[in-house]
Amino acid sequence: MERIVVDTENVRLDAFISGKNDKLSRTMIQRLIEDGEILVNGNKKKMAYKVQIGDVIEINIPAPKETDIKAQNIPLKIVYEDNDIIVVNKPKGMVVHPANGNPDGTLVNAVMALCKGSLSGIGGEIRPGIVHRLDKDTSGLIIVAKNDLAHINMSKQIKDRQVKKIYVALVKGNISEDEATINMPIGRSTKDRKKMAVRKDGKEALTHFKVLKRYEKYTLLEIKIDTGRTHQIRVHMAEIGHPVVGDIVYSNGKNEFGIEGQMLHAGSLDFKHPITGKQMHLEAELPQYFKDVLKKLDSRE
Repeated sequence: MERIVVDTENVRLDAFISGKNDKLSRTMIQRLIEDGEILVNGNKKKMAYKVQIGDVIEINIPAPKETDIKAQNIPLKIVYEDNDIIVVNKPKGMVVHPANGNPDGTLVNAVMALCKGSLSGIGGEIRPGIVHRLDKDTSGLIIVAKNDLAHINMSKQIKDRQVKKIYVALVKGNISEDEATINMPIGRSTKDRKKMAVRKDGKEALTHFKVLKRYEKYTLLEIKIDTGRTHQIRVHMAEIGHPVVGDIVYSNGKNEFGIEGQMLHAGSLDFKHPITGKQMHLEAELPQYFKDVLKKLDSRE
Protein backbone atom coordinates (compact mmCIF):
# COMPACT_ATOMS: atom_id res chain seq x y z
CA MET A 1 0.00 0.00 0.00
CA GLU A 2 1.45 3.37 -1.04
CA ARG A 3 0.38 6.50 0.82
CA ILE A 4 0.65 10.04 -0.58
CA VAL A 5 -0.23 13.30 1.21
CA VAL A 6 -1.32 15.88 -1.36
CA ASP A 7 0.77 19.06 -1.48
CA THR A 8 -1.14 20.95 -4.17
CA GLU A 9 -4.74 21.59 -5.18
CA ASN A 10 -7.18 21.60 -8.11
CA VAL A 11 -5.30 18.91 -10.06
CA ARG A 12 -7.15 15.88 -11.44
CA LEU A 13 -6.65 12.81 -9.27
CA ASP A 14 -5.25 10.66 -12.10
CA ALA A 15 -2.92 13.45 -13.27
CA PHE A 16 -1.65 14.11 -9.74
CA ILE A 17 -0.80 10.45 -9.11
CA SER A 18 0.81 10.18 -12.54
CA GLY A 19 3.13 13.04 -11.62
CA LYS A 20 4.06 11.43 -8.31
CA ASN A 21 4.45 7.80 -9.41
CA ASP A 22 6.60 6.94 -12.42
CA LYS A 23 6.02 3.20 -12.02
CA LEU A 24 2.36 3.32 -13.04
CA SER A 25 1.04 4.30 -16.45
CA ARG A 26 -1.82 6.81 -16.66
CA THR A 27 -4.05 4.00 -17.98
CA MET A 28 -3.17 1.77 -15.03
CA ILE A 29 -3.85 4.61 -12.58
CA GLN A 30 -7.27 5.24 -14.14
CA ARG A 31 -8.14 1.56 -13.93
CA LEU A 32 -7.13 1.41 -10.26
CA ILE A 33 -9.29 4.46 -9.52
CA GLU A 34 -12.29 2.89 -11.26
CA ASP A 35 -11.76 -0.38 -9.38
CA GLY A 36 -11.65 1.38 -6.01
CA GLU A 37 -8.01 0.46 -5.43
CA ILE A 38 -7.11 4.14 -5.07
CA LEU A 39 -8.85 5.95 -2.23
CA VAL A 40 -8.85 9.59 -1.17
CA ASN A 41 -9.32 10.08 2.57
CA GLY A 42 -10.66 6.51 2.67
CA ASN A 43 -13.26 7.12 -0.04
CA LYS A 44 -13.55 6.12 -3.68
CA LYS A 45 -13.35 9.10 -6.05
CA LYS A 46 -13.71 9.67 -9.76
CA MET A 47 -10.52 10.19 -11.77
CA ALA A 48 -11.63 13.79 -12.50
CA TYR A 49 -11.76 14.61 -8.77
CA LYS A 50 -9.65 17.72 -8.05
CA VAL A 51 -7.24 16.98 -5.21
CA GLN A 52 -6.88 19.37 -2.28
CA ILE A 53 -3.94 20.09 -0.01
CA GLY A 54 -3.87 17.59 2.85
CA ASP A 55 -5.81 14.87 1.02
CA VAL A 56 -4.47 11.42 1.84
CA ILE A 57 -4.28 9.11 -1.15
CA GLU A 58 -3.87 5.36 -0.66
CA ILE A 59 -2.82 3.22 -3.61
CA ASN A 60 -3.27 -0.53 -3.54
CA ILE A 61 -1.93 -2.57 -6.45
CA PRO A 62 -3.67 -5.96 -6.45
CA ALA A 63 -1.89 -9.13 -7.50
CA PRO A 64 -2.20 -9.83 -11.24
CA LYS A 65 -5.23 -11.90 -12.18
CA GLU A 66 -4.91 -15.10 -14.09
CA THR A 67 -6.34 -14.45 -17.53
CA ASP A 68 -9.04 -16.62 -19.04
CA ILE A 69 -7.82 -15.80 -22.53
CA LYS A 70 -6.44 -18.85 -24.25
CA ALA A 71 -3.13 -18.88 -26.07
CA GLN A 72 -3.47 -19.80 -29.73
CA ASN A 73 -0.76 -20.81 -32.16
CA ILE A 74 -1.53 -18.20 -34.80
CA PRO A 75 1.31 -17.40 -37.21
CA LEU A 76 2.72 -13.90 -36.78
CA LYS A 77 5.22 -11.90 -38.81
CA ILE A 78 7.81 -10.89 -36.21
CA VAL A 79 9.81 -7.81 -37.14
CA TYR A 80 11.79 -7.55 -33.90
CA GLU A 81 11.97 -9.42 -30.60
CA ASP A 82 14.11 -9.41 -27.46
CA ASN A 83 13.55 -10.00 -23.72
CA ASP A 84 11.52 -6.79 -23.31
CA ILE A 85 9.44 -6.17 -26.41
CA ILE A 86 8.13 -7.85 -29.51
CA VAL A 87 7.13 -5.94 -32.64
CA VAL A 88 4.87 -7.67 -35.12
CA ASN A 89 3.51 -6.82 -38.55
CA LYS A 90 -0.21 -7.25 -37.88
CA PRO A 91 -2.21 -8.46 -40.88
CA LYS A 92 -5.37 -6.73 -42.01
CA GLY A 93 -8.42 -8.42 -40.51
CA MET A 94 -6.82 -9.32 -37.17
CA VAL A 95 -8.32 -7.76 -34.04
CA VAL A 96 -5.75 -6.63 -31.47
CA HIS A 97 -7.44 -7.89 -28.29
CA PRO A 98 -10.51 -9.96 -27.38
CA ALA A 99 -13.85 -8.19 -27.11
CA ASN A 100 -17.52 -8.92 -27.65
CA GLY A 101 -17.82 -10.67 -31.00
CA ASN A 102 -14.08 -11.44 -31.11
CA PRO A 103 -13.34 -13.79 -28.20
CA ASP A 104 -10.31 -15.37 -29.85
CA GLY A 105 -8.15 -15.31 -32.96
CA THR A 106 -6.73 -11.95 -31.86
CA LEU A 107 -3.20 -10.61 -31.67
CA VAL A 108 -3.29 -11.10 -27.88
CA ASN A 109 -4.17 -14.79 -28.29
CA ALA A 110 -1.27 -15.16 -30.70
CA VAL A 111 1.39 -13.37 -28.60
CA MET A 112 0.31 -15.25 -25.47
CA ALA A 113 1.26 -18.47 -27.22
CA LEU A 114 4.43 -16.96 -28.60
CA CYS A 115 5.63 -15.40 -25.35
CA LYS A 116 4.39 -18.21 -23.08
CA GLY A 117 3.15 -15.98 -20.27
CA SER A 118 5.92 -13.40 -20.47
CA LEU A 119 3.77 -10.31 -21.06
CA SER A 120 3.21 -7.15 -19.06
CA GLY A 121 0.07 -7.04 -16.94
CA ILE A 122 -0.46 -3.29 -17.05
CA GLY A 123 -2.85 -3.46 -19.97
CA GLY A 124 -5.26 -5.50 -17.90
CA GLU A 125 -6.66 -8.97 -18.20
CA ILE A 126 -7.81 -8.65 -21.81
CA ARG A 127 -4.89 -6.55 -23.06
CA PRO A 128 -1.72 -8.21 -21.72
CA GLY A 129 1.33 -6.54 -23.24
CA ILE A 130 -0.68 -4.21 -25.47
CA VAL A 131 0.93 -0.75 -25.53
CA HIS A 132 -0.97 0.72 -28.48
CA ARG A 133 -3.52 -0.52 -30.99
CA LEU A 134 -4.34 -0.67 -34.67
CA ASP A 135 -7.83 -0.99 -36.09
CA LYS A 136 -8.88 -4.47 -37.21
CA ASP A 137 -8.46 -3.65 -40.90
CA THR A 138 -5.31 -1.55 -40.54
CA SER A 139 -2.16 -3.60 -41.12
CA GLY A 140 1.36 -2.94 -39.91
CA LEU A 141 3.64 -2.50 -36.94
CA ILE A 142 2.50 -2.84 -33.37
CA ILE A 143 4.58 -3.02 -30.18
CA VAL A 144 3.87 -5.56 -27.43
CA ALA A 145 5.58 -5.29 -24.02
CA LYS A 146 6.92 -8.39 -22.29
CA ASN A 147 7.25 -6.79 -18.86
CA ASP A 148 5.82 -3.89 -16.86
CA LEU A 149 8.93 -1.68 -17.05
CA ALA A 150 8.92 -1.88 -20.84
CA HIS A 151 5.19 -1.20 -20.92
CA ILE A 152 5.42 1.87 -18.67
CA ASN A 153 8.30 3.34 -20.67
CA MET A 154 6.66 2.76 -24.05
CA SER A 155 3.38 4.23 -22.80
CA LYS A 156 5.24 7.33 -21.62
CA GLN A 157 7.04 7.68 -24.96
CA ILE A 158 3.72 7.52 -26.79
CA LYS A 159 2.11 10.00 -24.38
CA ASP A 160 5.05 12.40 -24.81
CA ARG A 161 4.84 12.02 -28.62
CA GLN A 162 8.34 10.54 -28.81
CA VAL A 163 7.25 7.59 -30.96
CA LYS A 164 7.23 8.39 -34.66
CA LYS A 165 4.54 6.44 -36.52
CA ILE A 166 4.46 6.53 -40.31
CA TYR A 167 1.52 5.12 -42.27
CA VAL A 168 0.87 4.60 -45.97
CA ALA A 169 -2.67 5.13 -47.24
CA LEU A 170 -4.45 5.12 -50.57
CA VAL A 171 -7.25 7.68 -50.52
CA LYS A 172 -9.99 8.61 -52.94
CA GLY A 173 -9.62 11.67 -55.11
CA ASN A 174 -6.68 13.83 -56.08
CA ILE A 175 -5.24 15.92 -53.27
CA SER A 176 -3.94 19.24 -54.56
CA GLU A 177 -1.42 19.96 -51.77
CA ASP A 178 1.93 18.17 -51.81
CA GLU A 179 1.86 18.09 -48.04
CA ALA A 180 -0.30 19.51 -45.26
CA THR A 181 -1.35 19.16 -41.64
CA ILE A 182 -4.88 18.41 -40.49
CA ASN A 183 -5.58 19.90 -37.06
CA MET A 184 -9.14 18.94 -36.11
CA PRO A 185 -10.27 17.71 -32.68
CA ILE A 186 -11.86 14.26 -32.56
CA GLY A 187 -14.49 12.88 -30.20
CA ARG A 188 -17.19 10.24 -30.06
CA SER A 189 -19.91 10.78 -32.66
CA THR A 190 -23.22 11.97 -31.22
CA LYS A 191 -25.09 10.23 -34.05
CA ASP A 192 -23.40 6.82 -33.82
CA ARG A 193 -21.56 5.81 -30.64
CA LYS A 194 -19.49 3.26 -32.57
CA LYS A 195 -17.98 6.01 -34.70
CA MET A 196 -15.67 8.95 -34.07
CA ALA A 197 -16.13 12.40 -35.56
CA VAL A 198 -14.55 15.84 -35.80
CA ARG A 199 -15.99 17.81 -32.89
CA LYS A 200 -15.19 21.22 -31.44
CA ASP A 201 -15.20 19.73 -27.96
CA GLY A 202 -13.12 16.71 -28.99
CA LYS A 203 -9.51 15.92 -28.11
CA GLU A 204 -6.65 17.47 -30.06
CA ALA A 205 -5.73 15.43 -33.15
CA LEU A 206 -2.84 16.22 -35.50
CA THR A 207 -2.30 14.38 -38.79
CA HIS A 208 0.49 15.27 -41.22
CA PHE A 209 0.42 13.93 -44.77
CA LYS A 210 2.72 14.01 -47.77
CA VAL A 211 1.82 12.93 -51.30
CA LEU A 212 3.86 9.96 -52.51
CA LYS A 213 2.10 9.58 -55.86
CA ARG A 214 -0.98 10.85 -57.63
CA TYR A 215 -3.20 8.69 -59.80
CA GLU A 216 -6.19 9.73 -61.87
CA LYS A 217 -8.77 9.07 -59.17
CA TYR A 218 -6.58 8.32 -56.15
CA THR A 219 -3.67 9.66 -54.10
CA LEU A 220 -1.02 7.60 -52.30
CA LEU A 221 -0.01 9.26 -49.04
CA GLU A 222 2.62 9.01 -46.35
CA ILE A 223 0.95 9.95 -43.08
CA LYS A 224 2.46 10.82 -39.70
CA ILE A 225 0.31 11.24 -36.61
CA ASP A 226 1.34 13.19 -33.52
CA THR A 227 -1.69 12.01 -31.55
CA GLY A 228 -3.29 8.58 -31.41
CA ARG A 229 -7.02 9.20 -31.36
CA THR A 230 -9.31 6.31 -32.24
CA HIS A 231 -9.75 6.09 -36.04
CA GLN A 232 -7.81 9.37 -36.35
CA ILE A 233 -6.44 9.00 -39.88
CA ARG A 234 -9.70 7.60 -41.23
CA VAL A 235 -11.79 10.37 -39.65
CA HIS A 236 -9.47 13.16 -40.79
CA MET A 237 -9.15 11.94 -44.37
CA ALA A 238 -12.92 11.50 -44.68
CA GLU A 239 -13.49 14.96 -43.20
CA ILE A 240 -11.40 16.64 -45.91
CA GLY A 241 -13.19 14.69 -48.63
CA HIS A 242 -10.54 12.05 -49.29
CA PRO A 243 -11.59 8.88 -47.41
CA VAL A 244 -9.28 5.89 -47.27
CA VAL A 245 -10.09 3.41 -50.03
CA GLY A 246 -12.15 0.51 -48.66
CA ASP A 247 -13.18 2.23 -45.43
CA ILE A 248 -16.72 0.98 -44.83
CA VAL A 249 -17.24 3.11 -41.71
CA TYR A 250 -16.24 6.59 -42.86
CA SER A 251 -17.15 6.25 -46.54
CA ASN A 252 -19.42 3.97 -48.55
CA GLY A 253 -16.57 1.46 -48.82
CA LYS A 254 -17.22 0.86 -52.50
CA ASN A 255 -14.09 0.48 -54.58
CA GLU A 256 -13.17 -0.88 -57.98
CA PHE A 257 -10.56 -3.25 -56.54
CA GLY A 258 -12.92 -5.36 -54.42
CA ILE A 259 -10.87 -4.55 -51.30
CA GLU A 260 -12.55 -5.19 -47.95
CA GLY A 261 -11.35 -2.87 -45.22
CA GLN A 262 -9.32 0.32 -45.45
CA MET A 263 -6.07 0.54 -47.39
CA LEU A 264 -4.06 1.83 -44.46
CA HIS A 265 -0.72 0.37 -43.35
CA ALA A 266 1.50 1.26 -40.38
CA GLY A 267 4.77 1.06 -42.26
CA SER A 268 7.44 2.28 -39.85
CA LEU A 269 8.14 3.03 -36.19
CA ASP A 270 10.89 5.09 -34.59
CA PHE A 271 11.31 4.94 -30.81
CA LYS A 272 13.84 4.41 -28.06
CA HIS A 273 14.16 0.89 -26.70
CA PRO A 274 12.29 1.03 -23.37
CA ILE A 275 15.09 -0.62 -21.39
CA THR A 276 18.38 0.01 -23.21
CA GLY A 277 17.51 3.44 -24.61
CA LYS A 278 18.83 2.45 -28.04
CA GLN A 279 17.21 4.29 -30.94
CA MET A 280 15.05 1.86 -32.91
CA HIS A 281 13.84 2.12 -36.51
CA LEU A 282 11.60 -0.67 -37.75
CA GLU A 283 9.81 -1.12 -41.07
CA ALA A 284 7.13 -3.43 -42.44
CA GLU A 285 6.62 -3.68 -46.18
CA LEU A 286 3.21 -3.18 -47.71
CA PRO A 287 0.95 -6.27 -47.72
CA GLN A 288 0.60 -8.05 -51.05
CA TYR A 289 -2.99 -6.92 -51.71
CA PHE A 290 -1.86 -3.29 -51.30
CA LYS A 291 1.02 -3.83 -53.73
CA ASP A 292 -1.35 -5.45 -56.23
CA VAL A 293 -3.68 -2.45 -56.21
CA LEU A 294 -0.79 -0.04 -56.71
CA LYS A 295 0.49 -2.21 -59.56
CA LYS A 296 -2.91 -1.94 -61.27
CA LEU A 297 -2.86 1.82 -60.87
CA ASP A 298 0.73 2.05 -62.15
CA SER A 299 -0.23 0.08 -65.26
CA ARG A 300 -2.70 2.80 -66.20
CA GLU A 301 -0.07 5.49 -66.21
